[in-house]
Amino acid sequence: MAVTLKPPARRPADAPITMFGPDFPFAYDEWLAHPAGLGTLPASRLGTEVAIVGAGMAGLTAAYELMKLGLKPVVYEASRMGGRLRSQPFEGGSGAIAELGGMRFPLSSTGFYHYVRMLGLRSRPFPNPLTPAANCTVIDLEGQTHWARTLEDLPPLFREVAQAWDDALEEGAGFAELQTAMRQRDVERVKALWNALVPRWDDRTFYDFVAQSSAFQRLSFHHREVFGQVGFGTGGWDSDFPNSMLEILRVVLTGCDENQHLIVGGAQQVPLGLWHHAPQRLVHWPQGTTLAKLHHGAPRPAVKAIQRAGNGQLEVTDAWGGTRRYDAVLVTCQSWLLTTQIACEESLFSQKLWMALDRTRYMQSSKTFVMVDRPFWNDLRESGWPVMGMTLTDRLTRGTYLFDNGPDQPGVICLSYAWMSDALKMLPYDSAKRVQLALEALRKIYPDVDIASHIIGDPITISWEADPYFLGAFKGALPGHYRYNHRMYGHFMQDALPERERGIFLAGDDISFTPAWVEGAVQTALNAVWGIVRHLGGASHPDNPGPGDWYPHIGPVALPD
Repeated sequence: MAVTLKPPARRPADAPITMFGPDFPFAYDEWLAHPAGLGTLPASRLGTEVAIVGAGMAGLTAAYELMKLGLKPVVYEASRMGGRLRSQPFEGGSGAIAELGGMRFPLSSTGFYHYVRMLGLRSRPFPNPLTPAANCTVIDLEGQTHWARTLEDLPPLFREVAQAWDDALEEGAGFAELQTAMRQRDVERVKALWNALVPRWDDRTFYDFVAQSSAFQRLSFHHREVFGQVGFGTGGWDSDFPNSMLEILRVVLTGCDENQHLIVGGAQQVPLGLWHHAPQRLVHWPQGTTLAKLHHGAPRPAVKAIQRAGNGQLEVTDAWGGTRRYDAVLVTCQSWLLTTQIACEESLFSQKLWMALDRTRYMQSSKTFVMVDRPFWNDLRESGWPVMGMTLTDRLTRGTYLFDNGPDQPGVICLSYAWMSDALKMLPYDSAKRVQLALEALRKIYPDVDIASHIIGDPITISWEADPYFLGAFKGALPGHYRYNHRMYGHFMQDALPERERGIFLAGDDISFTPAWVEGAVQTALNAVWGIVRHLGGASHPDNPGPGDWYPHIGPVALPD
């Protein structure tokens, strides 16, 4: 039966922004919510095993949806389940946690929040700078400290920078019109506007966009410096200055840098929840089936090799030498691991795709957390301001976040959240040294606050670039990388591939056009679900066409090689 392609219903111009495109404006949230489900498989394929490499959000999203369709996902995990959604509890901390990976999730991530709601999890506003959830924000630059709750509390310099950024977006990208088209889910308009921007900004850096805009050229270098140090939304932008401007445009167009929430109890609950959740609607499997039950409680060990078997299937070998054969394999680990941790047969991907996988550039990131006896930062000074606030600074800590779990509960401080060169400054040091360095920096901002006296338990810290199973925190596309991203993202469309390259699929936020955001992991996982179903002879329901049905019509614009 033929699939009928009908664009999503038009929404009002003031509808909430969602991660609808802009490269591929497909309504993943509507596909997920449709009562017809994500597709059907031939009866002969029900119960077929499919390998899933990696138990992060992408891997477990795909595994969960494939299980619902009647397949048997076989999940492999080299390290910890949850991937970069890693919520580490403090010992004896009564629920106090350190969010070592993703910790703030924009409400525009409608695919991700589909699963948050399904699992019955709660979220609340993240204490970002200048938001009510932060209570107060302290900006410390060049030795000058400013206390604020809103932008209006700051000196005019900061409002000038904010206005210049808004003006630059309008001048360089026609921001308002494009974002309105995305709010309305006007597919044709989104495609027309975005496709014109891709060749214009792919080869140019974020810094170039800012520095060459007439809005910033009218101002001083110091304005650009302040924008890089503290930015607006989630904080400073200078770590992203070398990135392709397309990457930054996607962040702001899709609302990723605003209206962010944290997951109460820890973000890792979402992928782990998918592992343990029994779907209401299942094909083939009995009611009550979960991924955990299909795996007898635990995933299989790390994958060490993937190659094509003599019978045409894909052969997966794990860390202990066990080998299984599959008709389809989904790889969700970071792409560099296909050359550093997994012996992946070269002929499984084209040389063009290998170039894209190997040229992916990962950004460094470090975090250092401590647990404290109480949320002491809410104590008031004589001036009426709290003794401490969410802090943005040019000092070593860069960003300091305060997590209040209630007046009678231990609080958590992310002493330092840093990227790129600032993260590398922390790399050689153990947790005690990192805490010491952070406290010394914060003492210069808060000389009258004895943070150390409130610390209880052991600190928790991470440098993602030092983890052999990640080698970095998230992708940051460089100028000229659009073609690479296009190759990786579109790989789930396999009809035109030679037989030797079919059956192995890719997913993860680094495969998406929105790296560092969990919605990219969810959306590419759903692309892979569609691709695997098609590869095994299945199809979308006629009333609920999937991403691959739409891709030839509204897929990303192709730039010439």
